[in-house]
Amino acid sequence: MTAAGVLFPMEQVAREFRALVERPVPLEMKTADLGEGLPDEPVDVLALRALLLHPALGHQARGAVWARLLELAASGDREGEDWRLAAVGMALPGLTRVSMRWARTVKEATPEQRIWPQSTADPAISAGPDALVAATYANRASVPRDLWLHLLEHAERHVDVLVYSGTFLAQSNPHVAEMLATRARHGTQVRLCFADPTGQAVARHDQEEELDGTMAAKIRASLTYYRPLLGQDRCEVRLHDATVYASLFRYDDDLLANPHIWGQPASANPLLHLRRGPARGWFDHYAASFDAVWTAARPWDGTTARTSKE
Repeated sequence: MTAAGVLFPMEQVAREFRALVERPVPLEMKTADLGEGLPDEPVDVLALRALLLHPALGHQARGAVWARLLELAASGDREGEDWRLAAVGMALPGLTRVSMRWARTVKEATPEQRIWPQSTADPAISAGPDALVAATYANRASVPRDLWLHLLEHAERHVDVLVYSGTFLAQSNPHVAEMLATRARHGTQVRLCFADPTGQAVARHDQEEELDGTMAAKIRASLTYYRPLLGQDRCEVRLHDATVYASLFRYDDDLLANPHIWGQPASANPLLHLRRGPARGWFDHYAASFDAVWTAARPWDGTTARTSKE
């Protein structure tokens, strides 16, 4: 990113891009006419970047988006300036990876290699766990709604959810149960694991977050959204009595891990967007932890007995 011939460092570009996406009137692109796999409604810049980074987006659709982006950036008006910044901001994750790879190569190179660098693949970057972190978010609320919808709509094999109450899933998407049922009818295995409202883990978690006994009620309210899934082929809902160190949301080879900070709501904590790689890594460790909790959980029959405190 340049202005008056001065090269801006990537940190400054990141700050300017953040200011662009956080302004009151979002910068949006119409993608309905660009091909399959793209939203019908206008997409804001932050959601568009998440979409471009997602592996499920086809090459043709991704190319069409970039072509439209460059077309908008070519405009000479103020909006064109905004789109030029947006284009650099969207390319920033890739630019950052390339610069890190180059910096490591230069640091470890001999004097001859620094003068005549060769194109080499760095396995520590291309196959390491860092390369499989698609995105990080300061808190769960920062994750674009379009990303949640995209992951769910394109899941073909697995949808696994591990939460205490998971109220935000239905609140942000009232059609979530219907969408899960649709995925199941198309062959996706759906496993939803909520906390047992009568269990010790919920009572302890309620006390730690100073919720005054409301956690169990939140879970019961959340469960009502998923009652229609009971009896549906390839859909199963279970209740666990485990300490949840991270809320997990798996969609095939993508996994959103929302680690919990003691005494704080999950929505205020960071979130990692992980992808499965050829070697065992973070994705696999979180997926294995889900399986362990799932195995110990009990099936939900559609009813939840109330405790004497409620």
